[in-house]
Amino acid sequence: MSTENEGKAVPGDPAAPSVPPTPPVPPSAPPAPAPVPSPEPAAAHPADTSAREAPATRETPTVQAAHAAPGPHHAAHAAPADPAGGWPPPPPTVPSWGAPHEPVPPAPAAPRRRTGGLVAAVLVAALVAGGVGGGIGYWAAERGDDGIGSTTVSSGDSPASFKRDPGTVAAVAAKALPSVGTIQAKSGGSQGEGGTGTGFVYDQEGHIVTNNHVVASAADGGKLSVTFSDGKSYDAEVVGRAEGYDVAVLKLKNPPKGLEPLPLGDSDKVAVGDSTIAIGAPFGLSNTVTTGIISAKNRPVASGDGSGGSSSYMSALQTDASINPGNSGGPLLDASGAVIGINSAIQSTSGGFGQSQAGSIGLGFAIPVNQAKNVAQQLIKTGKPVYPVIGATVNMNDKGEGAEIAARGTGDTPSVTPNGPAAKAGLKPGDVITGFGGHQIDSGPTLISEIWTHKPGDSVEVTYERDGRSVETTVVLGERTGDS
Repeated sequence: MSTENEGKAVPGDPAAPSVPPTPPVPPSAPPAPAPVPSPEPAAAHPADTSAREAPATRETPTVQAAHAAPGPHHAAHAAPADPAGGWPPPPPTVPSWGAPHEPVPPAPAAPRRRTGGLVAAVLVAALVAGGVGGGIGYWAAERGDDGIGSTTVSSGDSPASFKRDPGTVAAVAAKALPSVGTIQAKSGGSQGEGGTGTGFVYDQEGHIVTNNHVVASAADGGKLSVTFSDGKSYDAEVVGRAEGYDVAVLKLKNPPKGLEPLPLGDSDKVAVGDSTIAIGAPFGLSNTVTTGIISAKNRPVASGDGSGGSSSYMSALQTDASINPGNSGGPLLDASGAVIGINSAIQSTSGGFGQSQAGSIGLGFAIPVNQAKNVAQQLIKTGKPVYPVIGATVNMNDKGEGAEIAARGTGDTPSVTPNGPAAKAGLKPGDVITGFGGHQIDSGPTLISEIWTHKPGDSVEVTYERDGRSVETTVVLGERTGDS
């Protein structure tokens, strides 16, 4: 089986929920009599109960229900009417201190304009359960018309000169967000299929780096646009695509002045435990920032879109920063704000790597930026990718003992290219490659992932087994241009 595989995927673009209209505000109630010291009534609990139950039942409670009297006895103790029918009616009887007091009449209905606030809290609960308490807490504090004093401390006295220290997530995100764009891709077919992904500014000429699977559907006669955090959108075109690496470069057709490229870090110097910041448009939610750490390095990943297409291969950076469909092509930053990887794939609960509509479970994978930088430079220069090769076809199905060189190649061709890199190094069909460049090899995909971290012409130490013996040799990598 050939070692050339590529991957594609284009997540869908979700629709945003509509905003409930604002109802009219009823006229103000007549002024209430002067307050007299008395024990506080316990009428707020039913409001709290209805608010808590709303997310569970998916119903939309109204504010009137939240202000309803706690029991039927309130109606029985309403203030008596003036027998003579005069106006104004006499005030309610005020009990003496310590004596049983008459229940307070029900408060007038709160303005209906606040219903939208509670509806919003319920919607947030459906998306992020942790936001329910905050949404209801804000709604309850905002109404503030039941006479109960608030214990909230205002932040109005905070210094106007407050600044976040450099290196904080907020500071890094604020600096990086203007250089990250949401990519909309639409195919040129009658169906207009496409999706949403992410890319980042590579240089001041308007080149944008992203994943190949983000733009693949629009590469031939489709339409591409990039929208930045300021809301401005620009048409773009494909400069080049590398299916095997899952890297693509776009160029803005009319790039604005003052584009700020993101600084590129050194992915070889990244350590497990380093902080990470991912920026993208998960499920179409542009300018989303998530954080995590580097969970592992040199993770071999064969990434596909779940549609049965060919795969791409990477020796990936693994992170637990939340990455979802739509994050693809976005930058993975270190704590200083430098790009260390391109977010590309996730491990889903379905058991496969890919960019399908599965959500994050804390296993995200990014193409190391050192590799992506080399590919981007090739694409900008020639429009075509260049792949390093060993000149041998390996078995892509077996896993656990190494990458075995197949008996025959694709189309019944020799599995070891005559006079190629592997042949010159003494490798033969049936040899099992167990080490490459100091990294353990357990399968064909792992071998390809490691080969593609190098450049054509590199000399790499290879360990293989033949007839039960372990042998070491040196391979000088060849090259292949293009994805065909």
